[in-house]
Amino acid sequence: MAEDTKKEAQPQVAENSQNEAQQASTSEETQTTEVKPNPQQDQPEEFLENFDWHRYEEGIEEVDDEKLEKFEQLVEENFVETLDNDVVEGKVINITNEDAIIDINAKSEGVISLNEFRYNPDLKVGDTVDVLIDVREDAEGQLILSHRKARVIRAWERVNKAHDEGTIVSGNVKCRTKGGMIVDVFGIEAFLPGSQIDVKPIRDYDAYVGKEMEFKVVKINHEFKNIVVSHKALIEADIEEQKKEIIGQLEKGQVLEGVVKNITSYGVFVDLGGVDGLIHITDLSWSRINHPNEVLDLDEKLNVVILDFDEDKTRIQLGLKQLSKHPWEALDENLKPGDTVKGKVTVLADYGAFVEVEEGVEGLIHVSEMSWSTHLRSAQDFVNVGDEVEAKILSLDREERKMSLGIKQMTPDPWTDITSKYPVGSNHKGTVRNFTNFGVFVELEEGIDGLIYISDLSWTEKIKHPSEFCKVGDELEVVVLELDVEARKLSLGHKQTKTNPWDKYSKDFAVGTKHTAEITEIVDKGATIEFNEDVTAFVPNRHLEKEDGSKLKKGEEAEFIIIEFNKEFKRVVASHTSIHKKEEEKIVKEAAAKAKDEDKKATLGDANSQLQALKDKMNEDNK
Repeated sequence: MAEDTKKEAQPQVAENSQNEAQQASTSEETQTTEVKPNPQQDQPEEFLENFDWHRYEEGIEEVDDEKLEKFEQLVEENFVETLDNDVVEGKVINITNEDAIIDINAKSEGVISLNEFRYNPDLKVGDTVDVLIDVREDAEGQLILSHRKARVIRAWERVNKAHDEGTIVSGNVKCRTKGGMIVDVFGIEAFLPGSQIDVKPIRDYDAYVGKEMEFKVVKINHEFKNIVVSHKALIEADIEEQKKEIIGQLEKGQVLEGVVKNITSYGVFVDLGGVDGLIHITDLSWSRINHPNEVLDLDEKLNVVILDFDEDKTRIQLGLKQLSKHPWEALDENLKPGDTVKGKVTVLADYGAFVEVEEGVEGLIHVSEMSWSTHLRSAQDFVNVGDEVEAKILSLDREERKMSLGIKQMTPDPWTDITSKYPVGSNHKGTVRNFTNFGVFVELEEGIDGLIYISDLSWTEKIKHPSEFCKVGDELEVVVLELDVEARKLSLGHKQTKTNPWDKYSKDFAVGTKHTAEITEIVDKGATIEFNEDVTAFVPNRHLEKEDGSKLKKGEEAEFIIIEFNKEFKRVVASHTSIHKKEEEKIVKEAAAKAKDEDKKATLGDANSQLQALKDKMNEDNK
């Protein structure tokens, strides 16, 4: 700048000297007509030798070096160096409708738009402001300054200093944003995370908007120009001191006052004055609850008891229900098994339901004690949460604080008069409840179930699984076959409700009887023929031979003679060859005679067994 100033100053000084010389010359000319000697004319050679051609070309007159040095000193003392990106102080010397004229002790004044002073509507002439040299000279040679940029630079300097030194800064909370708040610090927007607003969770963020608060600068990202501040950090130090003092005095069983700080699904956090403790949901009430908010509200004051804490005393377990007497201790001393109680269903599980008979006193009704039925079902099939039920006490253990209840005991046991209601041989209707591989369980009434073995389902059908014969929920006619009162077992039959068609078939298809039928299927070692939907006979290979020596084929119709009939195993064997061979016919006749003798023996055996039963009965009567 000194060089520029010097260059600008030299022609000015020369010009002044030249003017003064002209004025003096004019004055002298008016006063006297004396003519001075002219070196150019008198001594031309010496004049040309000493002539300064440079000053002649530049058009300046010589100035003393001493005067130049004084001029440069004045410039350095009064003018500032207008370099870019430097923040300097300026003085408002004039305000127009649109701009503020700022003097920064430069060669010319600078201009700043009033928009940059919107935050300061009281700006007036004489105020001192920070400015940045934005443009040293515009098209019109005007110095352009920026107050906004200067403020940003100054603000970043202050923010960095506050961060490095850990000093406290003030800021205004502007608005909410995702995860926290936006704070104005020195004119720069900083982020205040929700977790850094206070030591306790914030429920109403809007309550902080517009507030002037103090913060600590905790993080600066210079690359992205991000600032993170914390208000929580200012109070944590004080809280830490309080916390140490409180923790040092903690003892199990100690009762303290606190404030509900936070409520979760598993418990409640209580502020004990800088130290947080947890009341687990199971320690809130002697009664069973679904959520802690059924018992406590946020910001509620309460007394709690210290149940336990870790060695460092950083985790404190609190209790609320322990401040009152255990309900089991207040339970009626006269209550005993067999008594009837009323209560409300509080919890349901597959294995049963918990019923609160008194506040904090629950009894379990196992699913097996809900119905006399032997089919175990889910407890939801009998009761719902909130139902009022009446039950009998089955067991009561005051030391273990356990009680078992029963609902089915409120109605008579259906097996009490089972022999009179379901005697052997009686017919009934029942509902199919479920299957097993060996049979079907049928419910005659609530609590009375009987089993139909797969062999007692049908006289004629060959059943591999009961589901082939019926479905769950079907109604079946049954006959009581056996009854075991002590074991509570009932054996039923379905086929016995109908006449056994094989009794009739034993006559219709007796050995030696002749029938006409068609070969249905060729199988291993022979063929099958169907006489009706129930009776299918087997024809061995050697009995398929026709009179001409050929064998019967599938679909051929022929006459057959029955050579074997077994009612028990439903086995029928037929022969076509025996029709035209005497030898075979003889064998058939012998087989028929043998079958007849076996029937007679069976009849005699039945008579003997009936006689023995009568004898046994007479012996019992004599006793």
